[in-house]
Amino acid sequence: MEKRDLYDENKKLTGETVLTGETIPKGRYYITVVIFIQNEAGEFLIQKRAVKKDGKWATTGGHPVSGESSKQGIITEIKEELGIDVKSENIQLFKTIKKEDDFVDLYYLKENVNIENIVVQQEEVEKAKWASIEEIKDMIQNDEFSESHIEFFEMCLKFLNEK
Repeated sequence: MEKRDLYDENKKLTGETVLTGETIPKGRYYITVVIFIQNEAGEFLIQKRAVKKDGKWATTGGHPVSGESSKQGIITEIKEELGIDVKSENIQLFKTIKKEDDFVDLYYLKENVNIENIVVQQEEVEKAKWASIEEIKDMIQNDEFSESHIEFFEMCLKFLNEK
């Protein structure tokens, strides 16, 4: 079980922690990190989640462990779930969303990751692939894309349109 740091309503560390699965105290928040990796062809690197998760396609994400910053957490998730190393300076935070008991930090990375170099974390990920915006929209229509990531994907597209 992983330990996570807790934050106040202003996203400031409180010094408190919880274990994965524990109830989050009222007025406290944890961090969720999600990243959209896009190649020069405009495709996004997505992963099919393990059946125990929901078996649907999504982008890479997770939760920083206690002591990790949000950015360190997303770098760790990319390494754990896809087996690839990315440079911190290439990752851009484009939005933070305050939810009921967490802050969701949305990141963007433009990088031509070689699909051959990906080694998925079997417990969490079945496979990974590049998908166009249209392919992802089709997956959403066909209920093949994780519901929790649809809103994040739309926010990423909005961010890219405003760049």
